[in-house]
Amino acid sequence: MSVQVVRQLRAAMSDGRLVAGERLPSSRALAGALKVSRTVVTEAYEQLYAEGWLEGRHGSGTFVSDVSAVPRPVERAAAPAPPERKGIDLRPGVPWVGALDTPAWRRAWRLAATVERVNRPDPGGLPGLRAALAEHVRRGRGVACSADRVLVTRGATNGLDMLAATVLRPGDRVGVEDPGYNGAKAVLAGRGLELVPCPVDEHGLVVDALPDDLRLVYTTPSHQYPLGGVLPVPRRQALLAWARRTGALVAEDDYDGEFRYDVAPLPALYGLDPEVVVYLGTTSKILTSDVGVGWLVARPDLVAAVAARRRLLNDRTAVVPQEAMRLLLERGDLDRYLRRMRAEYARRRAVVAQALAGLPLRGDTAGLHVVLAVPDAERVAAEAAANGVLVDTLTRHHAGPCTMSGLVIGYGSAATHSELRAGCAVIRHVARP
Repeated sequence: MSVQVVRQLRAAMSDGRLVAGERLPSSRALAGALKVSRTVVTEAYEQLYAEGWLEGRHGSGTFVSDVSAVPRPVERAAAPAPPERKGIDLRPGVPWVGALDTPAWRRAWRLAATVERVNRPDPGGLPGLRAALAEHVRRGRGVACSADRVLVTRGATNGLDMLAATVLRPGDRVGVEDPGYNGAKAVLAGRGLELVPCPVDEHGLVVDALPDDLRLVYTTPSHQYPLGGVLPVPRRQALLAWARRTGALVAEDDYDGEFRYDVAPLPALYGLDPEVVVYLGTTSKILTSDVGVGWLVARPDLVAAVAARRRLLNDRTAVVPQEAMRLLLERGDLDRYLRRMRAEYARRRAVVAQALAGLPLRGDTAGLHVVLAVPDAERVAAEAAANGVLVDTLTRHHAGPCTMSGLVIGYGSAATHSELRAGCAVIRHVARP
């Protein structure tokens, strides 16, 4: 039945009976008018969202997208009009915050503001939040742990920094994915460590290429940043065997682990060997970097050592954001928000895939960005910027010699689907041979 509703709505939008910007009835109202279940209409709306026919506006409802903005390969002779706004930022690593201001969000922060202040907060974090995070990563990421294995941080890079300050010494050799996350490289270099670029391919870290003298290797196995590969089980097992054999630690940054569009989110690497893996997570990609809350999960003795080192360095996570996060977790508000955002990012991914159809995209099964392989990425990025669209390039993510050329296109921060299409239209035009 939902297929029939999809066909009827799609036809109405194609022939002009429903025009761009027109508001559609709520799923409940349309279900009543058609005398079908609300589930039928909800599924139809979700399909049309994914295809790019519809877009949501926070607090306003569901609207017909401007499908005329979707670029067609045969119409590339003329350059798209420059964006009317100051610019369209399609650089990676930024989530969409347009749906964040909800009653649950405001209530959590209002209640958190009344929490009792303490002069010397526990460097491991509030006990209630540690317990809530343990439950959260167990359900969502397959990480079975107790609260004593969780330390609350200010984000994934803060957790990595505190880990490095605890278990490493200046001059120690640490492996970093190449290309890889510049924030992690900066943190490790700031501790005086020797960075060893480790190659990655379309599946993630190339474990066979790891040298045996590393004290730690930093990896993003759930969605390799920036190429987007997912580390397969045989490589995961090989990585853990390497860590056991060499005595190294594996720092697992669960980058974009919550957002997959082909299958359910994959279990974290930590679950395969909690003794050698340190699991790092953050709210900066699922909520906003303004929250400033993350987590480190490791064996209890390592958590205790990191907490002691953190106290010595006077590094701490603010209490109010911790309390707000606890409330969002315990009341199920974060889980509901994540479900909405998975659907929203899936729609944005579909917009990008459609707008750049026929071009070599990779890493589009998860996360908030895709990679467009082009031979002259720096030129394309410069021309896109001249037309008001900002994108990143793979060159900026290499620690060693640049081995591949491409654009890193984020779709998290665009204000609307139409803006995302317009930005992709510019990229498509300037990326032409």
